[in-house]
Amino acid sequence: MKRIAFVFGSILLFAATAGAQADSGSPLPVTTPAPESTSTAPATGTTYAFVPATAPFGGAFSAAAAPTSSSAASSDSAAQQAPGVQGVFQTYNWQAYFGYTFFRFYVVPKFTDDMNGLNLGIVYYPGGRWFGADGEFIGTWGSSIGSNTTKFVAGMGGGRVRWSAPKDLEVWGHGLVGISNLLPQTALGKQSAFVYELGAGVDLNVLHSHWAIRVSGDMIGTHYFNAYQYSPKISAGIVFKY
Repeated sequence: MKRIAFVFGSILLFAATAGAQADSGSPLPVTTPAPESTSTAPATGTTYAFVPATAPFGGAFSAAAAPTSSSAASSDSAAQQAPGVQGVFQTYNWQAYFGYTFFRFYVVPKFTDDMNGLNLGIVYYPGGRWFGADGEFIGTWGSSIGSNTTKFVAGMGGGRVRWSAPKDLEVWGHGLVGISNLLPQTALGKQSAFVYELGAGVDLNVLHSHWAIRVSGDMIGTHYFNAYQYSPKISAGIVFKY
């Protein structure tokens, strides 16, 4: 009897529990895991490199490793192909110049002396930089002061700056100071005077070699015969760069 009663009570308890669940209007939420995505939409501007199935991790692909390797290879290739030349053409530390000079010397107001002569110069650019030390010597002669041949000589030193322009051109400017001497001696004043020069020029490099053709224009300032002279000078010649 006791066993029959126990079995009958268990059946009633199970039936009551099932009925309570059937009467409930809001079933328990069931969470179903989202299926794993088999493909990933590539982000804008990202390049994907697919790995063959025979490679390690067959069928897998990487969005970061491949572009990085490609970029590194491109950078190495560009670095190897880049020429080892700075500027438009190779620059040198030293420059030696020899050329012709025309000098119009304004002796006193309304009186000039046209002179012709030679112009020598040397420039040193430490480390091939854009700024260098400049030295120049001028020797000219004319015949406008009386009946005697006049001579004007000057030695100067200063600084020079340069810029490598396109088409094998080098543009430069300089400023120099020094001492000048005027012959012959006259009763109008002293024979030597302080001199300064300001000017600019351009060098045309010949076939990227050590040689160049130079053309320049300058203004030379002096103080002779109790007057200030501001005289133009034009030069042209050959430059050897080493």
